Amino acid sequence: MDILELVKAAFALFAIVDPVGVIPLFLLATHGYTLAQSRAAARIAALTVLGVLTLFTFLGEPMLTFFGIRLAAFSVAGGLLLLLLALSMVQAHVSPQRQTQDEAVEAEEKDAVGVVPLGIPLLAGPGAITHVIVAAGAAQGDVLHQGLLLIPVALVALSVWLAFRAAPMIARRLGKTGIHVVTRLMGLIIAAISIEMIASGLGKLFPGLLA
Repeated sequence: MDILELVKAAFALFAIVDPVGVIPLFLLATHGYTLAQSRAAARIAALTVLGVLTLFTFLGEPMLTFFGIRLAAFSVAGGLLLLLLALSMVQAHVSPQRQTQDEAVEAEEKDAVGVVPLGIPLLAGPGAITHVIVAAGAAQGDVLHQGLLLIPVALVALSVWLAFRAAPMIARRLGKTGIHVVTRLMGLIIAAISIEMIASGLGKLFPGLLA
């Protein structure tokens, strides 16, 4: 895995996690918090993203093997899931894949918002988990390759921490319209990534399609 591939993996994962788009939800979840409590929630959310995505980077492929699921099939399923997420983001909506209405209501009553719902499922949700599993699965058991994938995971977790710490300033500067524009751009990128995943998976499942 060269530097260009790591940069592409980091950018793709950043688009899927979309910490800027989650800022309004972070501000809502931490409404009434002191500055120290808000920063603690940002730190916990970033650590949750780091922990969850690291876990699936190494355990995703063995999990697929255990259930007898081919990586190509998982790539198609994950691509469809990412496409649904992308369509919601293009419309500047919170995708049901990220958070349902019931989860949003329950989140208002929780203290550990950094873990749930911010860390899981808003940031390290099905889309991000699918992406790291497919990327790690492409390494075919190469531990060094999988270890290098932790670089983009760590960078995205760092971006979550920085975005949430600066959430009030970013929200003031960009406003709702600006945040929606960023979310829509990320949605377009994710849509393209999802199509690539689906095409790659179908090509491996049905080699005749590539003829």
